[in-house]
Amino acid sequence: MREPPLEVFTDDRGALRERVTRRAFLGRSAAGLGSLALGALLDPRTLGAGDASRGVVSPLHVPPRARRVIHLYQAGGPSHLELFDYKPELLRRHGQPMPESFTKGQPIAQLQGQKLRCFGPQHPFRRFGSSGQEVSELLPHIGGIADRICVVRSLQTEQINHDPAHTFMNTGTQISGRPAAGSWIWYGLGAEAEDLPGFVVLTSQGRGGQMQPIAARQWHSGFLPSRYQGVHFRSKGDAVLYLRDPPGVTPEEQREVIDAVAALTRAQPDGVDDPEVAARLSQYEMAFRMQTSVPALTDFSDEPRSVLEAYGVEGLDGSFAANCLLARRLAERGVRFIQLYHRDWDHHSRIKGDIVMKAREVDRASAALVRDLEARGLLADTLVLWGGEFGRTPMAQGDGRDHHIKGFSMWLAGGGVRGGLTHGATDELGYHAVEDVVSVHDLHATMLHLLGIDHTKLTFKFLGRDFRLTDVHGRVVQEILA
Repeated sequence: MREPPLEVFTDDRGALRERVTRRAFLGRSAAGLGSLALGALLDPRTLGAGDASRGVVSPLHVPPRARRVIHLYQAGGPSHLELFDYKPELLRRHGQPMPESFTKGQPIAQLQGQKLRCFGPQHPFRRFGSSGQEVSELLPHIGGIADRICVVRSLQTEQINHDPAHTFMNTGTQISGRPAAGSWIWYGLGAEAEDLPGFVVLTSQGRGGQMQPIAARQWHSGFLPSRYQGVHFRSKGDAVLYLRDPPGVTPEEQREVIDAVAALTRAQPDGVDDPEVAARLSQYEMAFRMQTSVPALTDFSDEPRSVLEAYGVEGLDGSFAANCLLARRLAERGVRFIQLYHRDWDHHSRIKGDIVMKAREVDRASAALVRDLEARGLLADTLVLWGGEFGRTPMAQGDGRDHHIKGFSMWLAGGGVRGGLTHGATDELGYHAVEDVVSVHDLHATMLHLLGIDHTKLTFKFLGRDFRLTDVHGRVVQEILA
């Protein structure tokens, strides 16, 4: 007579218990150990791949300079020509026809078939800091940290419309469904925080531009195990929905439910070897721990008044400034990748006035975050990125600018990046990146390098092919490293 593999019963206190028969235990142990040994022979990473707290890159490929990343993502395409890349020749030619030698055969978004005229910078620039970096007068606070930041003026991307450009900037490809950079980093390095996800996303919007939606697939884990997906924290009210216990439910009862689900999963007669089941169980555990950690995280009452004033915030009000302060608190608690989306940078019209509003929304808090990280000893091992999915055209679109992918700007700080440096250049009209061109793949390769990862070695086999964040491209931009 066949012996039943498992008995499930309740003890005297009503808690779920399980009893595995001897035959089932020996059979499962043999199969499990054999599978584990085989998996380790085929791929040594298998032993650690199931634990999100341990990364698959161990030891690290190169000495790390950074332990975490904060990406201040200015969604919509901020104009490099009004912010970081002053072009006096473009101002001199304001209103004149754009030379065809610049635009012939080039991808154009909404200006196709129209007469192209030069549109000079709408706001003055000045030099800041001992490094003398040129930054728009719209950004006096960011100008105040000019000696701490590296401005890259020669970025190029491949996608000229918002959604695919976001996808390309986040995942290194225009194909939806691939893992986001934050997921790759969490997968590669593991998590430092036990009670918070390794990849957290914050969103905000303000005034002064066309609002473009941000899809949740921009922080998806793609074909990586789903436990590495970014978690969207709301920046107003409850940071995570349904995190509070329902009325009448105690933490002890929540703990029993989680233990029961885990016991039932382990009790399957044939065993469960599905990474998504393991991921779901781990997320139950994470959600339980977050019930304690998240309320403390989002309570700013322990912040000194001087810090709140530096950021320009009173509390968790949903603003970019509040998200910057929350990002610092997440960094302190060991979150590996923190991404802040601030929307409405899409200035097809009224750029002169509307970009003033956008600059005011982000300038003070962006600089305060860098200064605050430095004061707490965190900037040295935190890589901060500031920029959008593309730039804006040197040609006029009425009183605004169209999308532009052939040359735009971004700045980086901390985490092994040289401060007080301007890297690369666009031509005299700000159209083409012509000196020390940096692609999105190069940006990703450099980011991974600073975290101790060789971008060519962090791969995941899917559909018979080894995929990576940088695809088959990318070089580390050594010139900007400290």
